[in-house]
Order: sequence, then C-alpha cells, then structure tokens
Amino acid sequence: MGNSRRKFLKNVSGSVAALSLATNASAEEQTVKRTLLPTAKVAAVDKIRIGLIGSGIIGLIDTDAALKVDGVELGAVCDLYDGRLVRAKEKWSKDLFVTKDYRELLARKDIDAVLICTPDHWHQKMAIDAMNAGKHVYCEKPMVKRIEEGQAIIDTQKKTGKVLQVGSQRASSIAILEAKKYFEQGAIGELTYVEAYCDRTDAKGAWQYSIPTDASPQTIDFEAFLGNAPKIPFSAERFFRWRNYKEYGTGSAGDLIVHLLTGLHTITGAIGPTKIMALGEVNYWKDGRDAYDLVNSFMTYPEAKTHPSFQLYTRVNLASGEGKGGFGIKLIGTDGAIDIGWNDFKLKTLKRSVAPGFGGYDSFDSFSAQQKEEFTKWYKEKYGDAKGGFEMGKTIEFTPPKGYDDRVDHMISFFNGIRNGAPILEDATFGLRTAGPSIACNISSAQNKALNWDAVKMKLS
Repeated sequence: MGNSRRKFLKNVSGSVAALSLATNASAEEQTVKRTLLPTAKVAAVDKIRIGLIGSGIIGLIDTDAALKVDGVELGAVCDLYDGRLVRAKEKWSKDLFVTKDYRELLARKDIDAVLICTPDHWHQKMAIDAMNAGKHVYCEKPMVKRIEEGQAIIDTQKKTGKVLQVGSQRASSIAILEAKKYFEQGAIGELTYVEAYCDRTDAKGAWQYSIPTDASPQTIDFEAFLGNAPKIPFSAERFFRWRNYKEYGTGSAGDLIVHLLTGLHTITGAIGPTKIMALGEVNYWKDGRDAYDLVNSFMTYPEAKTHPSFQLYTRVNLASGEGKGGFGIKLIGTDGAIDIGWNDFKLKTLKRSVAPGFGGYDSFDSFSAQQKEEFTKWYKEKYGDAKGGFEMGKTIEFTPPKGYDDRVDHMISFFNGIRNGAPILEDATFGLRTAGPSIACNISSAQNKALNWDAVKMKLS
C-alpha cells in the first residue's frame, strides 16, 4: 500500500488525478457528477426454479428481485402463517405449491435453489438441510445466529459443492464495487480510519411491524417457529416482530452492522478485526424487547496485503432524533475520503504541501525579531516560495441510475454461480467473517468488555 497514492496519480487518467486543485472555486465548480453504470450480466438463461422459505417482508422482496433475473421461476413457498401462503398464491400464482413444512419444499425434485428468509435462529439448520437435499442456498444475513454455528455451514457447502450466497446485497452494489476500484488505486492514500452507521427514526425502522388481526395458534404454527428456542405460549408479537428478541434474532448488530462490514470487507479485502468493543442498550423502544436499539462499537483491523492497519467505529441507532435516518460508510485516508451512502458515494482528495509553512497558529510568533529574520531566511533557502497547508481536489459524486436495485445484481451473482460456477464473493466464509464480529458486538455489550477475534479461524480467541 506504500506507493498506492503515487500509482493512482500516475495511472488514473480522467479521474481525480486529472482534476485541478482549486480551493477558491465555487462549490459547483469543485464537484464532478457521474452516473454509475451497472455491470452485472446474466451469464446464461438456463431455467432455475427456486423455493422461498419465509414469505415475510424480506422474503417477498428477495423473491421479486430473483424473478427479475432471466430464466428464474418460483416453484414453491413455505411459511408458518396461513395468511402468507394465501398471499403467495395471490401474488405469484394460484397453482403455486405452498406448505408450512420446509422439508416438504426441500423434498421437491423441481426445486433447484432456495431463498432462506426466516428468523436468524433457523438459518443454520435450514441452510445445511437444503444443501444436503441438493439445493443451492441464498441465505439472508446474518448467516448464523450464533458464531459457533458458522463452521458447519462452511463444511457442508464444501462437502456438497452447492452454491451458498449470503444475502447482504452490499457485496454487489455498484457503489461499493466502484468505490473498491478507487480504494485499490490509492485515491485516498493510506487508509487510517473508517466510520460506519445506520440510523432509523420511525417505528417500522425499529421492527414494530404490523400484526394481522387473525394471528392465532390456529393460523400460525408457533411451535415450529420456536424451533430450538425456549418454549413459551403463543405470542403474535414474537412471531411478527421476532427481531426484537434475542431468542430468535441478533438485534441491530446482526441485522445492520453486518451490512456495514459487508461493504467494508468488499472494498478493502479485509477479513476481520482483531479486537471488538461495543456498548449496547435498549435506549428508546421500551416495548418489552430485549434486543438493543442502540449499539456503538469500536474495532481494530490489523495490517494485511490489501490494506494498512485501521480503526473502525460503527453505530446503529433505531431512535435517531435527526429525523432523516440514513446509512453510510466513510473511509478516511491520508490523502482523501470515500463517503458511501446506499448506492451512491463521494470521493474527495487533497494534496498536502511538502513545506510545513509558518506563522499563524505556530511557534513562529514567539521567536525574537532576529530569530524570525533568520528563520525566514532559512525557510526560503529550504522550501523557496512554497506555502504550507493543503489544497482540496474536486469532489466526484457517483449516483446510481434511476430504478437501480442492488438486490437484483446480488441475485445475478447467485444464479451465475449456479449456472456456470462464477465466483461467489459473499460465500459462507465471507458470511461468517461479517456475521461473527457483528454478533460479537452483542456479546461484548452484554459482558461489558473488549473481545479478541481471530479473523482467520473465525472465532473469539
């Protein structure tokens, strides 16, 4: 990484390196706007029939994205609530096969791949069962509920040879992939610090989802929902708002920090931190939940071939009073910053003077008159007329085309992997390396101490 900045300035034409440095220009003159162009292409159109397991919010969204890929058909839907099975037939086909038992879906020979969009505590078992049944797997993030569950998924994927892709679409976002190019070219110099956040304001952003009026033990297989979680009486709130409870989900850390780490790891090639310290609490939504609605974490990443050592700060706040919510990853280097939104980003660069400058907020004013004269003479002999400080380069703003959906690009990656063996970036190993540190934030918060993470072995050390 040492000469990455020089390489960037030498090799990249028509970009930041070629833009003039002009600190006195207007803000408009200092900004260049560019539209990102999607590059994901469907490798083939061989028919692939998918089955959906978990037809809730993300299940519907993921399936709609999958069906936008040429050659993909929906063959079956599984959910534990009668109303969702009715809705599946209304939405996709009255002849659609539906079931409350995912094993019936896996037994169907006409299903090639499954989308697992269930509560987190079901991810591992369903993913392993699906691969062992000969199905490819798209598993929503986080890949596992507990860190120790991850290795079994990795082992099963290797044993069966089936494609497994984790469903954090940040790995396929055109903004993330374009930002990766600039990072690798050294546009921001040496990476020193990353800050990443996901803020929400309203009730739905804090998982206060609608509960149907017919929710009851007669319409919901609640015992199947519980699975290996503690047995309790029927609760519609726990079924439809499961993210609020530690028995079934991983809270804001597993739901949202994992998105932040997915983007960061994709851009930098990082495999994980070595130390994690987090603070979490139920700060605002005191509605009976035990999953944190506010988490702040600090992580340290060691030097690797693709990046220097750097520090990471993350925040998830489900009750932000700013009223705007938002998502962002900002990589701050020695020579600039990459500021990423959801599918957009800004690139800012600066150039420091080789001369330190003198005067102003400086010890120069404390010198005697004679010393000031001698120092000024020495400075001119050493630096000539060069002034200190820095100059800002033009900002480049990258925005996606209208209607762009990174989920579709992520689905294209998944189906290309099935069709022709195209590489899967967010495979089971990648999935554990983002889920593990995210889940560790909950553990660190509960234990009120820093944790050591082994990114190679993918476990707490």
